Amino acid sequence: MELLTYYPWLFPVFAAIFGLLVGSFLNVVIYRLPVMMERQWKADCAECFPEFGPVENPAAFNLSVPRSRCPHCQHQISMWENIPVISWLLLKGRCSSCQAKISARYPAVELFTAIVTATVAIVLPASEWAIAVIFFSFALIALTFIDIDKMLLPDQITLPLLWAGILVALLGWGPVSLTESVIGAMAGYLSLWSLYWCFKLLTGKEGMGYGDFKLLAALGAWLGWQLLPFVVLLSSLVGAICGIILMRIQSSDSQTPFSFGPYLALAGWIAILWGEPMLNWYLTSYLGL
Repeated sequence: MELLTYYPWLFPVFAAIFGLLVGSFLNVVIYRLPVMMERQWKADCAECFPEFGPVENPAAFNLSVPRSRCPHCQHQISMWENIPVISWLLLKGRCSSCQAKISARYPAVELFTAIVTATVAIVLPASEWAIAVIFFSFALIALTFIDIDKMLLPDQITLPLLWAGILVALLGWGPVSLTESVIGAMAGYLSLWSLYWCFKLLTGKEGMGYGDFKLLAALGAWLGWQLLPFVVLLSSLVGAICGIILMRIQSSDSQTPFSFGPYLALAGWIAILWGEPMLNWYLTSYLGL
């Protein structure tokens, strides 16, 4: 930390490089975690209902096994082919073996993660809190892309994120006290849970998933209860605007489901960096408080 005090520009540089490396891993999480969950669900169903027959027992599949391969020719990705962003550019976005196209989303996620971590390092001084917020950002990025792909917010990420927020408050690393963190987690879950049941009782339809409750609870644990109205308002506003744009582009109707998790994640990330000054500016400028 002393070196970073004398050379503060090093922190954003190190954060960006670290973000590139973690972004490569997040690509693995985004793709593999839903597959792992689906396989586990099938195994649990087969155990509870054996009359439907046994489930095939495929080779080990987790975040580390098997090694990354080309989905077209099964060519195993070598170390030099797995350098974040650079390898994709050198390979011109194609597999070195079969020349099949490699999705541009892989380097995009890596670059996006680097930008996010560098932004955190620029806004926050080098400290335990800044490092915690960087890992908080990693979790939000993984949740965002999984929700976009599968309309799913895995408990394997949301619940550890919630407990990590409470732990950070307990250790005193951030601006949120332990009491504020616990109340924030409770208020975050119960607010969307109550809204869900009110909507369901009135319309007979489900307006959102339980993963959204858990994500807002996790955000409440990190931000405290005071910033939750800001997060809900901002996520709802951005979600409504994006929803209208998507309906126009895709010619869909208002009954088409869409993921709300990415908007919560975006609002939570903005709030953890700029939420308090933005809220103070609003209260001062418009309410005269």
